[in-house]
Amino acid sequence: MLEGIANDTLDAVDRVLDEHPARLRTEEVGTVTRVGSGIAEVAGLPGVVSEELVAFPDGMLGLAVNLDPDRVGVILLGLGEAITSGTEVRRTGRLADTPVGEELLGRVLDATGRVRDGGRPLRTEDRRPVERDAPAIMDRAPVAVPLQTGIKSVDALTPIGRGQRELIVGDRQTGKTAVAADAIFNQRGTDVIAIYCAVGQRGTAVARVVAQLREQGALDNTIVMVAAGEEAPGLQYLTPYAATTVAEYFMDQGRDVLLVYDDLTRHARVYRELSLLLRRPPGREAYPGDIFYIHSRLLERATHLRPDKGGGSLTALPVVETQAGDISAYIPTNLISITDGQIYLSPELYRKGVHPAVDVGSSVSRVGGKAQLPAYREVAGELRLAYSQFEELESFARFATRLDADTRATIERGRRVREVLKQAEAQPLPAAEQVAVLKAVNAGVFDDLALERIADAEAAVRRAAREQLAEWARRVQAGEVPSDEDWERVTAVAREAVAELPEAGEGA
Repeated sequence: MLEGIANDTLDAVDRVLDEHPARLRTEEVGTVTRVGSGIAEVAGLPGVVSEELVAFPDGMLGLAVNLDPDRVGVILLGLGEAITSGTEVRRTGRLADTPVGEELLGRVLDATGRVRDGGRPLRTEDRRPVERDAPAIMDRAPVAVPLQTGIKSVDALTPIGRGQRELIVGDRQTGKTAVAADAIFNQRGTDVIAIYCAVGQRGTAVARVVAQLREQGALDNTIVMVAAGEEAPGLQYLTPYAATTVAEYFMDQGRDVLLVYDDLTRHARVYRELSLLLRRPPGREAYPGDIFYIHSRLLERATHLRPDKGGGSLTALPVVETQAGDISAYIPTNLISITDGQIYLSPELYRKGVHPAVDVGSSVSRVGGKAQLPAYREVAGELRLAYSQFEELESFARFATRLDADTRATIERGRRVREVLKQAEAQPLPAAEQVAVLKAVNAGVFDDLALERIADAEAAVRRAAREQLAEWARRVQAGEVPSDEDWERVTAVAREAVAELPEAGEGA
């Protein structure tokens, strides 16, 4: 009798499956056993895989990261206020992904694809995993094309190439974001796509950058991906990886991308918070043992691809915050060892009014010099030498009562170099104008001017370069090596422009 009932039941199931094949399906359902600040522990999901998304009843998603035999540690991608012990959790069978495509240009969004600019939702259905393997070594090409930032102290002395990873490091309020933003502004009108990834920043700070992008006309070619400091820690952790995936979409098409991570110090702190809540063993400064790995696997995805792989590039400008100028701290040294150089912003220079506060002696580019425009190389060496000599003598000169003529000349030239390297925020300069000004200061054109007149003299030289050296400027931008006659012409035009300046007090 029991056998007959069993056969009838099986026949009924077979009929339902034949008539409605999609009606019956299996589903793994787990239960929350513990919930904390941004994390949850779940029991009952034996088949879940690492980095898989799991769904909660209120529509919120989580990221499975700890796969222990009896429980799963989940990072919540939302505040999770409605989640309590006993809440059901379901597998989605989908790895963490983010939308990609041309539609993202000009938009402000988060890592999940939700728009944050008040516009219409994204319509793209193309999504890619946020975690991807870095390109193989044999798929990479040397860095050979410069990425102009429009900043004199960077393009001349710490140049960046397309496909490079250059760290921007400094204390709070030293202009790190301003340097990165200027690099983005300078890409307007070029073939470079910019992505600004804000992690842990105040919402007002991100809004300020977006407003500047709009004012500079650079927003249409830029994507802003944001996870503000008041948002869920899990979303802040995921955002840099999602931004990199979006950048790789364009790189795979053979295009050049500039990606700014602002900043990875906050990213590391968020990951430390989540790891401690997930009860991972703490290490140095309570950071987990894989803190180096989370940034290395991120930044290794930045590269320049070989021509047969499309020839695209991804240039990364990660930002890291130091305390009291300590670049030997744990996270800064990790990132310095991963990247191809660093731009160090000095709080002392910032307080002196030197903006951008780039410390030339502590900044280095290990790759970009090979991609630097040849015209810069003609002026950079002499400029760096004059500035370094000045910095060495400046501190001693404060205590000296009498200085010889050569020492005074070195100090005066260095002061003028420092004035020339000053640059207003959100005013990137074309390469030829930069080179003309730097050649002028090397040639001593500004030596007889008072320091307060250097800015006017620089503006006059730049204007003369635009009006009288247009053909030379075109050749500089094209990467040609200027001849001796070219340099003589540039110096002569600069001297003439400075000589025509009104005397101090005239024209007021």
